[in-house]
Amino acid sequence: MSVDLRRRAALLALAAVPFVPAVARAQRVLPEVEVYKSPTCGCCKDWIRHLQANGFSVKATDVPDSRFMRARFGMPSKFASCHTALVGGYVIEGHVPAREIKRLLREKPTALGIAVPGMPVGSPGMDGPEYRGAADPYDVLLVQPDGRATVFASYEGNTR
Repeated sequence: MSVDLRRRAALLALAAVPFVPAVARAQRVLPEVEVYKSPTCGCCKDWIRHLQANGFSVKATDVPDSRFMRARFGMPSKFASCHTALVGGYVIEGHVPAREIKRLLREKPTALGIAVPGMPVGSPGMDGPEYRGAADPYDVLLVQPDGRATVFASYEGNTR
């Protein structure tokens, strides 16, 4: 085969490479989430599965008490939940939906991170079959380094 024919064949092969899958692969590349959790907490494991199902890779580290990690990362205890995570330079506290983490990473607001205080039923990881479809209303809070917070997203509950 001549050099010219090989070049044409190579160009045709490149032109045949689908563009859309490359774009889809680029959209799926999300930073790893580092989760600090109790070794015995089932809802933390369920939240991790929620993140993985939404395209995040997760590195989970069992700690005896997540209060120490929360304090280490500067998240005020008034926003406490059962696990603390880091992703893209932000602190994630509690059962935050993956959708809001993706939004945080996309919008990049100046903030310490986001939090879902407590363990609201119906939030990711607190939505298993044992809850029979029940869901409490809850807010995802955008937390500033000085401890102030504003509502980043709200989730409606349902009637039980």
